[in-house]
Formats: sequence, structure tokens, C-alpha cells
Amino acid sequence: MQKSYSKSYKEAGVDITAGYRAVELMKQHVARTVPAGEDVIGGFGGLYPLDIKNMEEPVLVSGTDGVGTKLRIAQLLDRHDTIGIDCVAMCVNDVICCGAKPLFFLDYIACGKVFPEKIAKIVGGVAEGCVRAGCRLVGGETAEHPGTMSEEDYDIAGFAVGMADRKDLLVNADMVAGDVMLALPSTGVHSNGFSLVRKVLDVEHADLTAPVEALGGKSLGEVLLEPTAIYVKPVLALLKEVRAKGIAHITGGGFYENMPRCIPKGLGVRIQRSDVKVPPIFKYLQEKGGISEHDMFNTFNMGVGMAVVVAESDAERAIKILKQNGVEAYRLGVIEQGEGVELL
Repeated sequence: MQKSYSKSYKEAGVDITAGYRAVELMKQHVARTVPAGEDVIGGFGGLYPLDIKNMEEPVLVSGTDGVGTKLRIAQLLDRHDTIGIDCVAMCVNDVICCGAKPLFFLDYIACGKVFPEKIAKIVGGVAEGCVRAGCRLVGGETAEHPGTMSEEDYDIAGFAVGMADRKDLLVNADMVAGDVMLALPSTGVHSNGFSLVRKVLDVEHADLTAPVEALGGKSLGEVLLEPTAIYVKPVLALLKEVRAKGIAHITGGGFYENMPRCIPKGLGVRIQRSDVKVPPIFKYLQEKGGISEHDMFNTFNMGVGMAVVVAESDAERAIKILKQNGVEAYRLGVIEQGEGVELL
């Protein structure tokens, strides 16, 4: 006779009480992103009060993304407080490219086992990213996947929603030859190309904590985990005073894939290679991996996290506004007849 027995959810590998503890620890972080007195977290849906009084035709703009295998660096260093900033950045930077202001954000964390303090650190980074972007963290999900992920493993993805008046959306229709592309500097590798980074640097066996002279004395771990820059507030400040004709978030695919996405057909951008301010980490990667220059610019942001196209007559004013808002922007290239990116 077959023996009958019962098992609990915890014995199956899912600890509900650990999940409850993680939520309690999250609340202090989530509270940073919402006005005092409003519900923080715990309902079945995230709420956001929508104000469209001053809009003629409001349009919602959404973006979703993750941080790729940059997670492996965080896991190797057992440092999880900044990876959430990356997740927010990857989503809200896409939304702002349309000229929309990010309103709210939700995250999804899948893990092999819920360690409440670790999950709270990850969500703390998400909350910090939302503060930097000026949006609310209205909810999320933490899913425990025993048997399909190792206990220490996790992945994170996010979803952002923004809004703009249709007349203010950036559609690049008025871009012309002679317009100027400005570079908004990155903080490093950001959250793309890490599969190549990990292979080139053999991160599984490298000392990620030792100072590296070529990186100004910083360690590999410190440089690689530097959070992705969030450009929302500086760009919103710019858009209040200057007409941007196109914005590109420089992510996977580097210059060659992303810059043409904000330029209409029949036009391209000409960039002098010597004008690109390339941080030491990219030179280090190129040397260590023997990577061609074309592949570097076709994979990484190369120090340009975002590119903004404005009229020549607005370029200096745009640079000044961005500097006033903490971004040392500079002239990067010129829009011309043609297609794609010409890197000279």
C-alpha cells in the first residue's frame, strides 16, 4: 500500500514567512518614493493618481527591461544595493526618450530562495532609482523558485509608465541636416554588454576587489557595479526650455544601433572619434579582449549614456541647462544627409 503523507509549502522550498519579512523590510524603502500619508505597499494593485487637467491629449508611454548579466558581478561581490538603480534606469531612460515624464515603476524579482535582507537591499536600490527619476514605486513581485534556481541566484526586471501630452512627444519630424547631437556622459558600462565583459575579464576567477592602476586605482568590482545614470530630471529640465528633436538611450548595440533610432530616414550623424570622451574602463576592456574599435562602439555606450539632438542655435544653451542640472554634456556630432552613424 502506498504511504500517504502531507507536505507544507515551506518543505516544498517556499518560505512564505520569509516573504512577509521581506515585504516589511521593503516598506521603509518604498515610502521614500510616495507622498506622506499615502498607501505604501501591500494591496493587490498599485495605485497612482493621474492628473491630466493641463493636457490636451495625454499619452501613456511604457518601458520594460532588466539588467542582464551585470547581476553576476553583484552576486560575486555579494553587493545588492545598487542593482535596483540599474533596473529603474534602464526603463525610465527609455521613457524619457519619448519626451514623457516617468510616473510610476513596478519591479519583479525571481529568486531561488527569499533572503529577506538581500531582497530588501535590492528593493532599496529600486527605490533609490525611483527617487532619482522622480517617480513612484507602486508595487512589485518577489517570486521564490526552488528547484529551478540556486538559492543564491536571482533576476530582476522592471516596468515603468510615463505620460506626455501628444503635442510634446519627440517624433524627430523637424530634424534637419546641420542639427547638433549632444552627448550626455555615462557612469561607465551601465547595464549592457556584460556577457562580453564577463568573458574578457574572466570575472569568475578575477580579483574584483583589487585596485587597478588603469582604472585610476579603483577596483574592477567598483567600476563595473557603478549604477546606470538616470537622465530623467536633467532631460525634463532641458525640455522645458529647449526643443529637443530626438533623444537616444545608448544601450545594447552601442552607437550604431541606438543613435539611428532617434533620427529620421534620409539623415545620419557624423561623429569625430576624437570627440568621444571614453572612460578608462572601455579602453581597459578593449585592450584585455583585443576587441576591434567597431565592435566596441557596436556593443558598449563608450561613455555616452544618452544622446540629444537640438538645433545648432540651441546647442550652447542646452549644454548650459544640462550642466546646471548636474550633467556635463558636450557636442558629439552633426546631423547630415545620409543614413546611420559615420564615425571618423
